[in-house]
Amino acid sequence: MDFLNYAFMQRALLAAVLVGITAPAIGIYLVQRRQALMGDGIGHVAMTGVGLGFLLSTSPVWMATAVSVLGAVLMELIRWYGRTRGDIALAMLFYGGMAGGVMLINLAPGGSTANLVSYLFGSLSTVSESDVTAICELAAFVLLVTLGLRRQLFAVSQDEEFARVTGLPVRALNLLTAVTAAVTVTVAMRVVGLLLVSALMVVPVAAAQQLSRSFTVTFVIAVAIGVAVAVSGTVTSYYQDVPPGATIVLLTIAAFLVLTALAGPLARRRARAAAAAQPAGDPAECAIPATRGAGDEVGV
Repeated sequence: MDFLNYAFMQRALLAAVLVGITAPAIGIYLVQRRQALMGDGIGHVAMTGVGLGFLLSTSPVWMATAVSVLGAVLMELIRWYGRTRGDIALAMLFYGGMAGGVMLINLAPGGSTANLVSYLFGSLSTVSESDVTAICELAAFVLLVTLGLRRQLFAVSQDEEFARVTGLPVRALNLLTAVTAAVTVTVAMRVVGLLLVSALMVVPVAAAQQLSRSFTVTFVIAVAIGVAVAVSGTVTSYYQDVPPGATIVLLTIAAFLVLTALAGPLARRRARAAAAAQPAGDPAECAIPATRGAGDEVGV
């Protein structure tokens, strides 16, 4: 535990915990909406914000947040109105964001593409106190949205038409989801990196789904996996001198593979238990399904 004696590791671990919580918290809605790669697209756009931060000698984190939010709003507008040309517009937005970031950082005084590496793949030693402050504030916003509006966001993610019929402001909630995803990308970029953050949004959710179809249980398991791999990857990066972002993502994929391997035996055990509990004179197809809790009405 000697790594806790270093201030940069304390900052990195705090950032890792916040990233491990927030990324799966918004990722569960993106997976349900079949927009698993949204985080990757926003990460490309955020590069322009990082480059602009260096050019204007201001905080790259806050500038990346502003540019990412703008990019997320544009992505939603393209999704609504783009129709057949929407994929082309999105491609131009993503690659334009990446090219813009490289160009701006090279135009910055003393800037070069080497400055982008820590933002692309994460870095422990470069997480400053101002970064931690920004990450804490942005993480608070993400958790406020994903927990405070969980019922509304899940309803829209599950079935937009039904949510619209029930009177929910579907477009506003879609925009809020996109903006929250953009904020999460900037929360995670100092630890995981812009090019890898999408994996931490999606893979823990996919791993949790191997064990549960309940939204609440999936949410809790995904966040637990996110925190575990983020902290483990950060500590491993310190001791082995390897990139933290790549380490975290590889650990996340390993967790997914392990849980996938365990899912089959667990499902068979549950099936045998259910069959044993079934009354002999009541065929399974005629049995009345057990009442489920409010949080388990619809599986994720």
